[in-house]
Amino acid sequence: MALLKLSLIAAVMLGIGMLGIAIKIWGKKDGKFAGTCASQSPFLNQNGENCSYCGKEPSEQCAKD
Repeated sequence: MALLKLSLIAAVMLGIGMLGIAIKIWGKKDGKFAGTCASQSPFLNQNGENCSYCGKEPSEQCAKD
């Protein structure tokens, strides 16, 4: 019974997460994310390095968008 309850809670949480992502995509113009490079986050890029995926600087928009 506990395993069933845990599985149900996990499925509901996963569904809420997917719904949140869908709402974010739906709410954005043309369904595009903005600022998906990790270098946009000052918490992940404390040294101000360029993005390893697209090569952009932290102050620029992602070049792969």
